[in-house]
Amino acid sequence: MIKDISRLRNIGISAHIDSGKTTLTERILFYTDRIHAIHEVKGKDGVGATMDSMELEKERGITICSAATFCEWKDHFINIIDTPGHVDFTIEVERALRVLDGAVLVLCSVGGVQSQSITVDRQMNRYKVPRIAFINKCDRTGANPLRVAAQLREKLNHNPVLMEIPIGLEADLQGVVDLVKMQAVYFDGDNGEKIRYEEIPAHLLEEAQARREELLDAASMFSDELMEAVLEERATEEMIHAGIRQGVLQREITPVFLGSAYKNKGVQIMLDGVTRYLPCPTDVTNIALDMEADEAEVSLVADPGKDTVALAFKLEDGRYGQLTYVRVYQGKITKGDTLVNVRTGKKFKVGRLVRMHSNDMEEIDASNCGDIVAMFGIDCASGDTFYSGNRHLSMTSMFVPEPVISLSITPKDNKAQVNMSKALNRFTKEDPTFRTFVDPESSETIIQGMGELHLDVYVERMKREYSAEVVTGQPQVAYRETVSQHADFNYTHRKQTGGSGQYGRVAGFMEPLEEGDYEFVDKITGGSIPREYISSCDKGFKACLAKGSLIGSPVTGVRMTINDGASHTVDSSDMAFQQAAIGAFKEAYGKAKPIIMEPIMKVVVETPTEFQGGVLGTLNQRRGMIVGTSEDGLYSVVEAEVPLAEMFGYSTALRSGTQGKAEYTMEFAKYRPVPQSVSEELKKKHQDELKKKSAA
Repeated sequence: MIKDISRLRNIGISAHIDSGKTTLTERILFYTDRIHAIHEVKGKDGVGATMDSMELEKERGITICSAATFCEWKDHFINIIDTPGHVDFTIEVERALRVLDGAVLVLCSVGGVQSQSITVDRQMNRYKVPRIAFINKCDRTGANPLRVAAQLREKLNHNPVLMEIPIGLEADLQGVVDLVKMQAVYFDGDNGEKIRYEEIPAHLLEEAQARREELLDAASMFSDELMEAVLEERATEEMIHAGIRQGVLQREITPVFLGSAYKNKGVQIMLDGVTRYLPCPTDVTNIALDMEADEAEVSLVADPGKDTVALAFKLEDGRYGQLTYVRVYQGKITKGDTLVNVRTGKKFKVGRLVRMHSNDMEEIDASNCGDIVAMFGIDCASGDTFYSGNRHLSMTSMFVPEPVISLSITPKDNKAQVNMSKALNRFTKEDPTFRTFVDPESSETIIQGMGELHLDVYVERMKREYSAEVVTGQPQVAYRETVSQHADFNYTHRKQTGGSGQYGRVAGFMEPLEEGDYEFVDKITGGSIPREYISSCDKGFKACLAKGSLIGSPVTGVRMTINDGASHTVDSSDMAFQQAAIGAFKEAYGKAKPIIMEPIMKVVVETPTEFQGGVLGTLNQRRGMIVGTSEDGLYSVVEAEVPLAEMFGYSTALRSGTQGKAEYTMEFAKYRPVPQSVSEELKKKHQDELKKKSAA
């Protein structure tokens, strides 16, 4: 157990696809003696990087699941989570940042601040995570770390402070100049493990002095002691580090480190930056909600003597049952402790407690507050809070984006049917953005997710891990329906079947809602509808939101206001008013000019400049709206908003049109009304499907 919490760092390594996150983590593990041989992400030896333990990850050369590990560096204990770069696995980044205290934002010195870097940065801001930046791949042709540092300011609104300048660039990268020590640093040995300090090369001295002045100016804004020392020219290294640390904790400074993880240069100095500048658990304020005091906010204290509060942020189906990754915010967890799950109210005993190292684990007896560990055999869901003591404290949940794409899957035989349901149970429990349900009309199993790659990976995992061969249908887009204008309703539900009947009248209006999915407004006065039936009207309206009349998609963006009605002393009931509300909704929906909305994706294509015209053409053909283009030397970046329905198969078209040299990323941006021609097509298709079903 870690005794001194101030020496603990919980960090995430996040970046755009292919910026070198996993390679950087591999080097960190090597330099901290966690591993004794370096393996590459797509290495020829076929072993693959330590943190990419899944077979699919090794084959595709991408990170799919975030992986946790720990290491020690200069008397500091570091928990590291390596996260995926693909936006399809964005929940992995989201939940990692939810439990981390600091982060390393990795940027490619050629690509700079790319689309996914912006998304990751937004997620870090959501959870107020302080970070340092590491500009990787300084050995690549076209590397320009100073331009990337400038982009941090322009595109991400950071205050970047260079901690180093490179000695040589591209193939000539030899080392870096440490601007705090004012010495040149070289990385010798087969794997750059021997650090050598020298005098700064004469041709770099002037630039180093100028950059150091900028560093001192930025750091002295956060330390009066340093400001005085700078004026008197007696600033020490400790004063500079203290000033920068204050700036980082307030998220007002982003220290920028440089190097090349692949060429083993600059990683150790970046590790020094992690231990010096990023927060320990006591530097961060974490808030819990008191469930017995109307969810009043309670500040948690990183004190092992207090009652335990811990958050389950990730689940995995391990070799010995469910593995639950937990961040301890307050108190401590010891083997044999009894904890309570806030959501279910059930007590459980802590059996096995382990520390994770990718897919390997190390048995431990206890973990202190601030630590990240894993437990076995606990029945819980992702996002559950565990506590001991008398106060029912619950951590706030993480942001979970809605799925935008669905796919029907059919098992090939009976054996596959059983295995498929086991796989779906596990995957939906592990991944909140992966959903599954059975379509009541077609009786097909539908899976939903964040993109083609997301669903493709889960179908492949069903086959490999559960031997469940499935046949997939056509990908379906998550369309929505909404109303475009105000419409009044005045509907009476009357039913007489002998004995007491059903009677309820509901009047009011339906109108578009600017933000949100649904809102119910009660403007009943004088008791025209009795109070006990107001909620029945709300229930009835909500029941209509599941399927719209245009194409059977969910209805969103609707405000329902009731202002009049009537009841009967004998015949009115909860059911009668629910039915009246359903009738009123249908009556108003037709008059409110309903429209179909489609998901629009933000697509960013990076292509050699010679193919820019062709790329613009492919996006225009797909009803894309070009938002902006920028050229950066040999490469062009095209940003567009394109309907998801038009993006299927785009990767093949892009590869063939650019000789395989372009790449693209896409993420959900917003919903927008579909054009009239597409709307008519969708309605016709829906009607044809209904006819087929009724004929069957």
